Amino acid sequence: MTAVDWLLDGDPAIRWQVLQDVEGVPPDVVAAERARVATEGWGAALLSRQAANGRWGGAAWNHGWDSTMHVLWLLAHLGLDPRSPAATAAVERVCDHVTWRGCGPPECDDHPFFAGELEPCINGQVAMAGAYFGQDVSPLIARLLSEQLPDGGWNCDAPHESTRSSFNTTLCVLEALLQYERSGGQITTMPARHRGQAYLLERRLGRRRSTGEPIAADRKSGHDWRQFAFPAWWHDDVLRALDYLAQTRVTPDARVDEALALVQSRRSSDGRWVLDASHAGTMPVDLGERVGEPSRWNTLRALRVLGWYERNR
Repeated sequence: MTAVDWLLDGDPAIRWQVLQDVEGVPPDVVAAERARVATEGWGAALLSRQAANGRWGGAAWNHGWDSTMHVLWLLAHLGLDPRSPAATAAVERVCDHVTWRGCGPPECDDHPFFAGELEPCINGQVAMAGAYFGQDVSPLIARLLSEQLPDGGWNCDAPHESTRSSFNTTLCVLEALLQYERSGGQITTMPARHRGQAYLLERRLGRRRSTGEPIAADRKSGHDWRQFAFPAWWHDDVLRALDYLAQTRVTPDARVDEALALVQSRRSSDGRWVLDASHAGTMPVDLGERVGEPSRWNTLRALRVLGWYERNR
């Protein structure tokens, strides 16, 4: 069994992305496979866990990865068709019932879910999911644009504790801006997004700008950015950053060579990539992947990244 055969033997959320991004099959074949995300496997399991009050995990957001925000983020990455009846019904329940009461700063208690709260890392994830599922997140996008720091990135500790950007927060916001553009948002975001990309690229996706030295680990979580995890949630890592760049279709240059070499070096002799790390917390559904074992998510994303590099270099 080849690595691609192994991927195609997985969940519909993996299969449709392999068909589209690796195999390049006709769009109607991709769409038929993608439609199964709502009724089979991980996608169907996640949808079934939504409560009548629109919430997952009993909250708009929590520390455990099973909240409304985290599930919507994951459903977007699974590729649940946002126009499907199942997605429409689930998002309508969120819009009708879910606020930030008890889950964020008190001043945000009455905010509707897709209005977000105060931290740009959280708001980036909310805006990405909202834009993906067809919600008007323009006010949230405008807020994020106003919070861009002079170095081009974003930081949840700004403006009082830090004037330097965070790789983690910056990537969360960049993914939101890209999804907003794809969804036909009316606010101009591309200049800000390009400045944010430059912030990452100038640092080779993992080096200090001041000294050029590799950053061993995230100062808050201790996570090594050279370890590939899925879901990443708010955490950055080299594969996640490259996958974002691949989806922008930007032309790769020398600033990604080191990161690409790292991805290539992690490929096993059977053509697969393992799950290097898992962020501690309660998952909303078991994706069946264990640290140290072959990972369909890492293999899919690595093949997508390498394909982007080969096509555009």
